[in-house]
Amino acid sequence: MDKNKFLLLVYLGVVVYSMSLLPEFWQTVSMANPVLYMVNAFRYGLLGVSDINLSSGITIILGVTIILAFYAHSLMKRGVGTKS
Repeated sequence: MDKNKFLLLVYLGVVVYSMSLLPEFWQTVSMANPVLYMVNAFRYGLLGVSDINLSSGITIILGVTIILAFYAHSLMKRGVGTKS
């Protein structure tokens, strides 16, 4: 992943500030970022405060994890990136 794309994900993941500080457009874009849900779950665990509904965040995190696990399994099954 390109460094700039990673930094954009971190920025839109509201790691260092509240999501309410973003303009409305960027709040909507941030909702598609899985990092947002992980950061908010961690913030809720430490501070008891979250910008989003915790149960929907956990559901989205689990969904993304399951999708990526199936994708990784399919790549391993096809042998992508392995030497023969």
